[in-house]
Formats: sequence, C-alpha cells, structure tokens
Amino acid sequence: MTIKKRNFDVLNDSSINKSMAFSRKERDELGLRGLLPYPVLSQDLQVTRVMNALRRMSSDLERYSSLTVLQERNENLFYRVVNDNIEEIMPIIYTPTVGQACTEFSHIFRLSKGFYITPEDKGEIRKNLDNWPEEDVRVIVVTDGQRILGLGDLGANGMGIPIGKLSLYTACAGIPPHQCLPVMMDIGTNNEKIRNDVLYLGYPKERLEGQAYLEMIEEFVLAIQDKYPYALIQFEDFLTPNAYALMNKYKDRVLCFNDDIQGTAAVALAGVLASSRITKTDFSDYRIMFLGAGSAATGIADLLVSAFENEGLTNEEARSRLWFVDLNGLVVQGRDDLMEHNLPYAHEHEQLDFTHAVDSIKPHVLIGATGAPGTFTQEIVERMTRNNERPVIFALSNPTSKAECTAEQAYQWSDGRAVFASGSPFGRVNFKGKDYYPGQGNNAYVFPGIGLGTVVSNAKTIPDELFLVASKTLAEMVSDQNIREGALYPRLTEIRNVSLNIATAVAEKVFEMGISKSNRPENLRQLIEDSMYDPKL
Repeated sequence: MTIKKRNFDVLNDSSINKSMAFSRKERDELGLRGLLPYPVLSQDLQVTRVMNALRRMSSDLERYSSLTVLQERNENLFYRVVNDNIEEIMPIIYTPTVGQACTEFSHIFRLSKGFYITPEDKGEIRKNLDNWPEEDVRVIVVTDGQRILGLGDLGANGMGIPIGKLSLYTACAGIPPHQCLPVMMDIGTNNEKIRNDVLYLGYPKERLEGQAYLEMIEEFVLAIQDKYPYALIQFEDFLTPNAYALMNKYKDRVLCFNDDIQGTAAVALAGVLASSRITKTDFSDYRIMFLGAGSAATGIADLLVSAFENEGLTNEEARSRLWFVDLNGLVVQGRDDLMEHNLPYAHEHEQLDFTHAVDSIKPHVLIGATGAPGTFTQEIVERMTRNNERPVIFALSNPTSKAECTAEQAYQWSDGRAVFASGSPFGRVNFKGKDYYPGQGNNAYVFPGIGLGTVVSNAKTIPDELFLVASKTLAEMVSDQNIREGALYPRLTEIRNVSLNIATAVAEKVFEMGISKSNRPENLRQLIEDSMYDPKL
C-alpha cells in the first residue's frame, strides 16, 4: 500500500498508523524521524505491551476506554489485540461491559465514530451521508437507542452498540473497518433522567413516535439504498413493536435483518440443536418453553418453527411444541392482553403461573429472554431437573447482571445435570470435582458470518433459509470435546473459522435460491476467505 500522507498526518490516521512498528526506511520516507521513539517494535510486541497494560487496570470500563483510544489511534493493532485475545477482550468491547459503557456514554465520550441522524435532519439525510468519508460501505448497524440490551431507553448513549457490533464484524468475520458504518437514529429519549443530564450528547427531547418516526426510518433506508446500494442494514436494539414493524416492512425490500430477533434466533437454534447430542432426545421431539415473550423470544420461536418443519413436522405440530410465559403467566387462548406476534403461540390450555406451567408442560428446554435477573429460581431449575434427566437451561438475557440465573446456580440446583448456555459469558464452574464450561449463546457466532456471506454473494435480501443454514453450520462446528465439557458452542478462539464456514454456507444458499444480484463465482470459499481483513502486519 502506498501512503501519500506524511508526518503527523500518518500517525493521526488510525487506518495506516503502525506506531512503533514503522521500519527505519518507512520513517525516512514518511517523515517520521524524530516523531517516534528510537526502537522499531514488532506488532507482536506491541500486542504484548497493550495486554500487559490492560491487565494492570482496575475495571473493565477502564479497559473499554483504553481499547477505544487504541482503536482511534491504531486500527490494525486494535484488531490484532482483539483477535489474539478474543475470549478475554470480547466481554470488554461488547457484552457485558458495553452495557455500562452505553450507560455512561456521554460522560466518557472522546471522539465521534459514527453517523447521527436527528429529527432536524429530516429531508436532508441523503445529503448528510455525503459527509461520511468512505465511499464503499458494506455493513451498517443502526439503532434508535430505545431498548439497549436489558437496560431500556438510553437514547443517543446507545451508540456504543452499533460501534461494538461493527468491531465484531471486523474481528470475527474480517469485514474491513472502512466498510463499516455505525448509525444512531437520535430521535429523542423518554428517559427523563438522561434527557436532563447536562452532559447528555443526544437530541434532548421526547421520542419521535408514530408516523413521524416511520417517515424518518423510511428516509434513512432510502438514503442508504441510494448512497450505498450494496450495504447490509442491521437493525439493533429497537423496542419490540418497532423491531417487528421495521423487520416486516423491509425484509423483502432491502438487504437487512434484525439481530435481536433473527440473529438471536439463529444462535439459540444452534444451541438447541447441539443440546440434543447431550440429552439424547431428538430435536423434533423437543418441547420448549420461553420465559419472556418479546422480540428475542418470539424470533427464536419463529425460526424453531421453520427448523421443526424441516424435520417433517407440520406448522401446527411445530407451534404446539413451543410455549410462552410472560408477566401474566402462560400465553394461552382467551387472553386479551397479547401482542400480535404472540398470538400464533397462544395455545388452548388453562391459565397457569410459571412454576405450574413448567410442571404441566414439562419442557425439555427452558429459554429465558426476560431482562429480569434471577427469574430462573432454584425451585424452577429443580422442577426442570425432576422432569428431565438432562434439563436444558438457556439464560440469554444481557448483560450478565440481567441473566435469569448464573451458570453456577444452574449446575448446583440441578446436581450437575443441567445443560446450560447464557447470553453473557460465565467462566468455568467446578461442581463436585467436575469442570463445566458453559457455552455463551453470543450472537457474534452468527451475525458476522451471515453479514460476510450476504455481502460477498451480493444477496438481495436475507430470508429465513439463510438463518437456518447459519444455525445448522454453527451446530455442526460444536466438537465432541465441547460436548464432553457441557458447552453448546465452539470456543470463541474458533470464531474466524466459524464465520468463514457460516459465510460460505450462507453464500452457497444465496446462489442456490437465486437471490443474488450477480453470478456465482468459482472457488467461492476461497473468494470469501481472501476478502477477510487481516490486521496482522
């Protein structure tokens, strides 16, 4: 790569800055002599220096801030640090630390990274996009900040989510950083405490709603289609009614998906498929109960229906295997308080509370998507264990503080019989002399690979079949060793290979379904692998 910049312009450009790794020759050519300390240090040594500094810090939020500065200063080094230490770093740059970072976003803000759209930009979004310096954007993550993780309405403070997600697109699937665009639809917040904070960096008014809100989203989508016609749009952390409305409106029109609904569904389905290797129960025989009936839970159920149908069940039979419990108890027919997306899962059954529903339905799998910590109580886990030799417990709510139960609780209360997975990371648990390695149902296992596969294949849309392919590919990558350790997902150290496999399977399906804008190339897997950004110098 030929670098045209010189002097501090080189050191201030994170995409080309190598810091102490610039050679003597490069320092001469780029006018860097005198601007750097004497030693020439390899990138490997710089990674060691960064990790040593991070491990000396006293809090994960401090580490998050330090890594943010590194990303702003030296992009390649940042991604080398992430890739080489993925299990240690991912919980810092994403969940659970990103939740705290979003809560304090306006107080720890240093340098603007993304693109902000406010109601005052109505009619000018397309013009404003020309201010973004990159011409070849391929992946966009957009949020309106109304339902950030399990933390609620954080307004513009939610920008930490698109920034974090796109870091994972690059780290996990090799989407080049310059092809990533974080977007905040900053259309106000109904969180009065945040809105009245003198340091708040968002649009300081109540949220835009109704038709005015939909018009802003429509203008944004059309502007992206015009400016970046090959870009994937990932909707992230929208309130459930809006999440479903936008997904249904755009999924057949543009290349887009909702990660909270469809990405969560794909990674959860993969875990459920893998769990059958431990429970020795055929997937098609599973009964599954959800605690929580929002967008994440219903999205998982919708994809499970498709998976059951692929196993030969009718649509009615598939839905009969899936049960929901919300704040008011079992979701059954006759209730007048259900949202539209809950109605297909309202079965004919007596009204029961959560505890009695577990006893009556006797689910093989219990999936929590509540955002309410501690809702999988000892009594619930013990009842699941009485009904199943190996009860499957998924505590998927993020961040860690919102998990329905901890890994240690699941193993202790089930006498070591639980097959456990969570949304946030839990470390190794030793129970009665045996080590358990709980799997993390992290969406990062699927959304980067799906994005890479659809972008490289030039897909027009992302139908459910692509999420099914991603789930099955991920489940097949769970090794026998993972299963012996009780883990339903591969080690995060395998994430680049996982993403490559998912991207290849997704791209193959795109061409098979005839939904690509281009012809299938030869050596598809090699083409995808060659397109993946590698930060190693």
